[in-house]
Amino acid sequence: MKRLWIVLLGLTLLGPVLAGSSIDDFQEAKKVLFQRVYTPAQRTTFYCGCSFDSQKRVDAASCGYRVRKDAARGNRIEWEHIVPAAVFGQRLACWQNARSVCGRGGGRKCCSRTNPTFRSLEADMHNLVPAVGELNADRANYGFGLIAGEARQYGRCDFEVSNGLAEPRPEVRGNVARAYLYMNDRVQSDLGYGFLSSDQRRMYLQWHRTDPPDDWECQRHELIHRLQGNWNPYIVEGCE
Repeated sequence: MKRLWIVLLGLTLLGPVLAGSSIDDFQEAKKVLFQRVYTPAQRTTFYCGCSFDSQKRVDAASCGYRVRKDAARGNRIEWEHIVPAAVFGQRLACWQNARSVCGRGGGRKCCSRTNPTFRSLEADMHNLVPAVGELNADRANYGFGLIAGEARQYGRCDFEVSNGLAEPRPEVRGNVARAYLYMNDRVQSDLGYGFLSSDQRRMYLQWHRTDPPDDWECQRHELIHRLQGNWNPYIVEGCE
């Protein structure tokens, strides 16, 4: 019966999950997340679990974070795309031919200015989390996976970057997976192509199963649904 209910729920949510978001501006999305989702009681960074304040300053002592190199970005939060914008935007003409399309600026800026679908994807709050700025910079556009060994470049923060790959702590691997699976479906619907290989999809489905949504992920999802107007069905099925 539960399986049947999940199937029916998935069919019911198919429209809303694939529909464009009601928020189509990245700057607006960041403000909404900070003001209406990450209220003071929930102000912790995604990858390291560090507290941050109303000025977006990271409390390194709360999580044992140690700056690797960039003190300015290591002491503030930034809004991180779990699925980088380059992953879903780099096939677009506005990205590949930014100079001819826009005359100036890089691919992401050009697509943000000229492509409403990209702008909506870029602003999707289901794919945005607060992260220590230095980690956002070091991760760049790398994908996720498992890295041999347990090097600690950021103090006690369990986040590793090596050879074009990033490894998140086990407690958020399911969150990462659900963002990737959802965004892959949405990009497939909105732009006509997916970006996950079969091996990547297999890994993310495993992470999704082994790290189900916790209470905060479910609460966050419901808040974003109310504000943005669409669901992530990979979270919904684990929150009922």
